[in-house]
Amino acid sequence: MSLAISTAPKTLVDFIPNTTERSRRIARDAALVASFAVFTAILAQVKISLGFTPVPITGQTLAVMLSGAALGWRRGALSMGVYWLAGMVMPFAWYAGGKHGWDAASGTTAGYLLGFVVAAAFVGYLAEKGQDRIVATSIPAMLAGNAIVYVLGMAWLSHKLDVPMVDGEKTALSLGVTPFLAGDLFKT
Repeated sequence: MSLAISTAPKTLVDFIPNTTERSRRIARDAALVASFAVFTAILAQVKISLGFTPVPITGQTLAVMLSGAALGWRRGALSMGVYWLAGMVMPFAWYAGGKHGWDAASGTTAGYLLGFVVAAAFVGYLAEKGQDRIVATSIPAMLAGNAIVYVLGMAWLSHKLDVPMVDGEKTALSLGVTPFLAGDLFKT
């Protein structure tokens, strides 16, 4: 019986050689986290406005799921937290639609931004458990990540717009989830 500890890479970035020096490890992790925050900001600029909802179709959810799968749960969640916080202070287009600042970070889409953090952590956790290695497990992991974004986004949208979550003609579900299902299935 072997008591050896497996050192197999948990996520994609774990294939990048690590260093034994603590300062270099921290610098490497900070660069990875910042890179995915910027990647998310770039994909946020890929935007399709639908007109009937304040929430646009963007490439952000693709970046969110990839950050979790590639970075793992800690760095993935941190990269989305950095994305959210950086958008509050950046003096230029950061969020979808060229928005930035506190109003954009806490407005109708704030629930989705919180969902990005939670979804990246969830997908990252599953990736660390090997659920990103084959299509049969990676697709459900990404769909679950999208569901997290939807639930938190829909809840906040309902609060901000003072509309019901699901019951009625104009709902958070019809404004903030249904229009995006096909696009997110494609991105998954």
